[in-house]
Amino acid sequence: MEAEEISRLDREHVWHPYAAVHSTAPAQVVRRAHGVRLTLGDGREVVDGMSSWWAAIHGYNHPRLNQAARDQLDDMAHVMFGGLTHEPAVRLAKRLAELTGLDRVFLADSGSVAVEVAIKMALQAAGPGRTRLLTVRGGYHGDTFGAMAVCDPVNGMHHLFSGVLPQHVFAPLPPAGYGTPPDEAYLADLSALVGAHAAELAAIIVEPVVQGAGGMRFYHPAYLRRLRELADEHGVLLIADEIATGFGRTGELFGCDHAGIRPDIMCVGKALTGGYLTLAATLCTARVADAVGVLMHGPTFMGNPLAAAVAGASLDLLAERPWREEVKRIEAGLLDGLAPAAGHPGVRDVRVLGAIGVIEMHDPVDVPRVQDVVLRHGVWLRPFGRLIYTMPPYACEPGDIAAITRAMVAAATSRTPR
Repeated sequence: MEAEEISRLDREHVWHPYAAVHSTAPAQVVRRAHGVRLTLGDGREVVDGMSSWWAAIHGYNHPRLNQAARDQLDDMAHVMFGGLTHEPAVRLAKRLAELTGLDRVFLADSGSVAVEVAIKMALQAAGPGRTRLLTVRGGYHGDTFGAMAVCDPVNGMHHLFSGVLPQHVFAPLPPAGYGTPPDEAYLADLSALVGAHAAELAAIIVEPVVQGAGGMRFYHPAYLRRLRELADEHGVLLIADEIATGFGRTGELFGCDHAGIRPDIMCVGKALTGGYLTLAATLCTARVADAVGVLMHGPTFMGNPLAAAVAGASLDLLAERPWREEVKRIEAGLLDGLAPAAGHPGVRDVRVLGAIGVIEMHDPVDVPRVQDVVLRHGVWLRPFGRLIYTMPPYACEPGDIAAITRAMVAAATSRTPR
């Protein structure tokens, strides 16, 4: 089809995420994705500064991942996981257990489902009367009902459902700044809050070090370490939602590594398959698994062989490539390239951690205008709220990062009408 026909049919039939059904902003048609670039319907090539919502860490159309998918297709694309098993899933589970130190792996089909499974695990493993979770404000854990209930209850995306969601315990926002010295008063308040609710808590759930879609906020690892200590002190489980932070995005393999701690339950997804297929996992210790017993959850496509094979190849590729050096290089490029935005009247903050770069504005951004600006600079970004941000593929070269930061600064400082 011609790009115009795709756009017309899209407007007539497709409901896009986080959008009204009759959105005034047309979706960009993508014809091809290769390396770190998208080819749009009009033939333009743009650098993808989003890694397709942080998943395509190796870039697109990678020959190793393509071959893994082709090879697996020759055997089977899918088989039910109830009562059956297969090599790709077993190999992947073993690999994830080795990487995390968590013995048991439940393969889910999306990040939100992984969080739902983690909550179920915690509730089943907890003692009598422990039916609530504790988290911090500013968090985001997914769009399904259990996950929504531990997202920020006021400023999050799910306030429309606040009257029907379970009521959990929320600590204040962690003080901002990865490098900012820990606030002892906040640590004391955190300790008091956990202590006050310990008898009813099944688990503490947080995004380690980086709060993603809740605001792209970074916080000091000391707060995560203290939550681990409090969980141990009160016999509460610690759930780490590593869906956004896992597999190197923050400069460490997992966000928990910044604090030198291991959770009782961990959720991973997004980059797990390198952005090829939907797959996530909820991992837990043997102690948690034994306490749960039978877990009443079973996604139809659990352990999908095709997704598991590609995930295994993606983890192989990550182990082989110098991803730490790549992320450090991206971090340096983001720090340098975004610096001109700091101090601009409309800019509230500029922050970078690993392969995450954020310009926070004082006011909500005009998303269509920002996307017009960045597309004119040859870049694709998806801003939200007050944030113009990037989480680029690790395969980006310095020139690609420079293009992304120029586009972000232009979008943040330009007042050009749409």
